This record gives sequence, structure tokens and C-alpha cells, in this order.
Amino acid sequence: MNQEKRGARAQATRIEARWPVALAIVALTALLGVLPERLTVLPTWFPYVAGAVVLAPIIAVALTARAARWHRIERAVTILYIAIGAVLTLVTLANLIGAMVHRSAELSGLSLLASSIGVWVTNVTIFSLLYWEIDRGGPEARQNNAGTMPDWLFPQTGASVEDVPADWRPVFVDYLFLGYSTATAFSTTDVMPLTSRAKLLMMLESAISLATIVAVAARAINILGG
Repeated sequence: MNQEKRGARAQATRIEARWPVALAIVALTALLGVLPERLTVLPTWFPYVAGAVVLAPIIAVALTARAARWHRIERAVTILYIAIGAVLTLVTLANLIGAMVHRSAELSGLSLLASSIGVWVTNVTIFSLLYWEIDRGGPEARQNNAGTMPDWLFPQTGASVEDVPADWRPVFVDYLFLGYSTATAFSTTDVMPLTSRAKLLMMLESAISLATIVAVAARAINILGG
């Protein structure tokens, strides 16, 4: 009887689809792989290795949804990937600004523009993954109402059942939109931060995006125009 109950609970566990997350990581890996070598921080093979390492547990979760061990591995590897990506984003941005100030004659406008786009997309993707992993305890905790208090308040949570399904929960695409909005509007749009860590993370993402657009992209466009 106990085994049957445990089996019923396991069957009732809801698993969030992983293909949007995998697609975002594949797109980011492809973009980082084609950035100009002169402005990259690590070897050209590193994005591909890092992408493969983080994709492996994500694919395993999608194929073996009931394996709790893969969920733990996925969370640990994804958080490590996010941490490395955040540090590299800051270092790359500093490298770009340094190159723009001290070696601008050696760098073409196209290289600077491509690199600034790479930093901006990396910034959006990394923070979107971070928001997805930390809000309400993570994806499966959200789907099964087993998480902690929310870090962000989505407008769908207060909408009527006629407009939004009663069992609606935020998924990766919602956090990708949150990351994109924060990087483009430099502020909240339809999603409100509820905790201090959410506000600090959004401030950091906005600051990186603002520095990239103003200090790097604007300079690159000037060079192209000249």
C-alpha cells in the first residue's frame, strides 16, 4: 500500500518542459562560439564544452523525469554555469571597454558591435536562467506548489480563470521575458520583484546592459558611421 501511494505521488509530480531552456543554451553557445577571438576571454572551445556539460543533465531530466538525482545534478550544474557565465560577462565587458579606450584603432566597429551584442545576449540568458532557478525554489517546486515564497509577482497570478488557467505557473519563457525586459527597459515591466535579492539581481542585470549599450555599442556605431 505504501509503495502504491509513493508511486501515485511520483506520477502526480509535474515536470516543466526543458526544451526552451536547452534551446536558449544552444543559441548562447553558438553565439559565443563566433565572437571575435581578439575580444574573448577564454579559448574558443570553452563555450562548446560548457554548453555540453550543462545540457547533459537538462536532457537527462527531460528523458528521465522521475529521477530526483538528475534534478539535483541539473540544479547544481546550472547554477555553476550561471556563476561562470556571470563572471565572464563582467570580465568580457571590462575587456571590451578597455579595448575601446586603449586599443580602439586596432578594433573595427564591426568587431565591437558583434562583441557588444554577444555580451548583451549572454547577460539576458544568464540572468533568465538564474531567475528560473531561484524563484519559488526552482522549476519543479513551482509546478508542484512545493517551493518557498516567490521572488517575483507575475500578473497571471491575479488574473481570472477566464483569462489564465487556474493552475498556471511561470515557466522559463516567462523568466526569459523578464530578463529581456530588464535588459532593455532597465526597469520592471509587468513583473514585480518582491524580495531584496530579486531587486539587486535586476539592478545588476540593468547595469551590465546599460554599460554595454552606452559604452560599447554606441562607440561601435560611431566607428561604423565614420
